[in-house]
Amino acid sequence: MKATCFALVDCNNFYASCEKLFRPDLAHRPVVVLSNNDGCVVARSKEAKALGIKMGVPLFQINELIKQHRIVTFSSNYALYADMSARVMTTLELMAPAVEVYSIDEAFLDLSLLPHTELTQYGQFIRQRIAQWQGISVCVGIAPSKTLAKLANHAAKTWPKTQGVVDLTAVTRQRKLLALLPVGEVWGIGRKLSIRLQALGIHTALQLADANPSFIRQQFSVVVERTVRELNGESCIPLEEQPPTKKEIVSSRSFGERITAQPLLQEAIAEYVARACQKLRKERQHARQLTVFLRTSPFSKSQEPYYANSANATLGAPSADTRDFLPLANRLLQQIWRDGYRYAKAGVMLSDFYDEGVYQPSLFEPTASYHADPSLMQTLDRYNQSGKGKIWFASQGVKQSWAMKRQHLSPAYTTNWLQLPVVS
Repeated sequence: MKATCFALVDCNNFYASCEKLFRPDLAHRPVVVLSNNDGCVVARSKEAKALGIKMGVPLFQINELIKQHRIVTFSSNYALYADMSARVMTTLELMAPAVEVYSIDEAFLDLSLLPHTELTQYGQFIRQRIAQWQGISVCVGIAPSKTLAKLANHAAKTWPKTQGVVDLTAVTRQRKLLALLPVGEVWGIGRKLSIRLQALGIHTALQLADANPSFIRQQFSVVVERTVRELNGESCIPLEEQPPTKKEIVSSRSFGERITAQPLLQEAIAEYVARACQKLRKERQHARQLTVFLRTSPFSKSQEPYYANSANATLGAPSADTRDFLPLANRLLQQIWRDGYRYAKAGVMLSDFYDEGVYQPSLFEPTASYHADPSLMQTLDRYNQSGKGKIWFASQGVKQSWAMKRQHLSPAYTTNWLQLPVVS
């Protein structure tokens, strides 16, 4: 039986790299990407990291640093990042027989069929191909288990002498790296687990690898035991080529301005319903249950009264048609709305999913009359994803004054015909 071999390909500073890609003038400038409403730093270029900017720091705390070092700030451009991610993943799928898209900027590749003597060279080939075709820098970690591949990728990012590729197929190299890394760097070992492991005298990844698996299972769980086996090169976590079906879909945002008028909140809820239903159709699922929730800010400096509430309801039959959920969402909002509050956030959640065409209605309940023909929604999705424009329901509003702040938003370079980059 052929030994397993995984490669973890991880894009470097992905959000910041996407922003720099279409701005050659920013090649050596520090860049940070901000969270919703331009609140906190969620991504940093290597130049910004070198200035000591921490992940999650509020923007107002680094205003002086921004002026001093001419740091460029961007609002999160999710459309750009998702499209660039899809391009990177499509390229990776051409380079390996099986690929698991682990996150927007990470993927596991199956390299089991490659000779071990060629793994480092192939890792470099992956880096060169992604850089040439997408302009994105990646690092590659190669190992016989996914947990070791994660650590190999960490080493590839940490030590420049590796040239972005680390091969841990050799046991001696595995143990050398594990001895250098604290146990908290191991995939799946969080802060709380680290504290408990350190209390047992396990401070490094190597000490965890050398621990008795049965003892670890007794003290913790089968999941941590599996991690121990993975650290010893035993593949316990298989490649998942098909991501598991979602159990729920949530669409929610904090508002750019506090909402005090119910019609504005109705617009926001309608917008979130439309987004959630579009995601539902992309998953090829139908849903029966809808939850609407809202809250004021728990961090209000003016000591405003706090209020949070939610309500849910179930359709008579599963649906993926936005028109079936919009009136239901409005009724639920009416139930939980309270006058006199300044609402900071709201959202919707779809749940109780069914595959298309598998729902069996009850013989003793009246048949629900919902929009069964998917043609309109398919046309709507197709046009909205074409980059030529947008079609939306009137209940979603036009001005959307409640929308989150995105004062530093870059153009939709790859998904909007009107915002394509111009080369002069």
